Amino acid sequence: MATLIPLADIDAALIEDVLDAAFGPDRFARTAYKVREGTDWLPGLSFAALDEGEHIAGTIQCWPVALNDANGRAHPMIMVGPVAVLPGLQGKGYGKALVTASLTAIDPRAPLPQVMIGDADYYGRFFGFSAAHTAGWKLPGPWDPARLLCRTANPAVLPGEGMLGPWRG
Repeated sequence: MATLIPLADIDAALIEDVLDAAFGPDRFARTAYKVREGTDWLPGLSFAALDEGEHIAGTIQCWPVALNDANGRAHPMIMVGPVAVLPGLQGKGYGKALVTASLTAIDPRAPLPQVMIGDADYYGRFFGFSAAHTAGWKLPGPWDPARLLCRTANPAVLPGEGMLGPWRG
C-alpha cells in the first residue's frame, strides 16, 4: 500500500524526475501546461506516493484554473493533474490513491468544479469525471474534446462555453 505525504515535503528535483519519467521531457509543450501557466500548484491538494521502501513512486498536483466565459467572467476551478507514476510502478494503485487523496482534500463546504485532461473511461468510472459539460469549452492549444473532463456536484454552475486557463483572481 502507498504512503501518501504532502508534495511540499518532496524535493522539487525529484518531482521533476517523476514527471519526466511518466510523461517525457517534451511534456512542457502539452496543452495542460498552458492551461495552468504562471500559477503554482495547490499544496493542500497535491501529494506524493511512496512505495514500501519509502521511495517516491508518483505524484499528483492540483492547480487553480478558471473557465473564462464570453462576458469576461472567470469561473474558478481546480485542475487535477498531472497524475504521474513511475513507469515500472504503473497499474499498482498509486495513481488511484493519489487522485483519491486530492479529491478527498477538497473542502466539501465549497467544492469548486474539478477539471482534468484524461481518460474518460478510467476517471469517469472511479471518480465521476465526464466530458458531458465540456463540449463548448476551449483550451489554449490542441486537445481531444473527449479527454477534457469535469467533475462537480452541481453542473448548473458550469458555463456552457469558455476558455480554460490559469486563475488570475
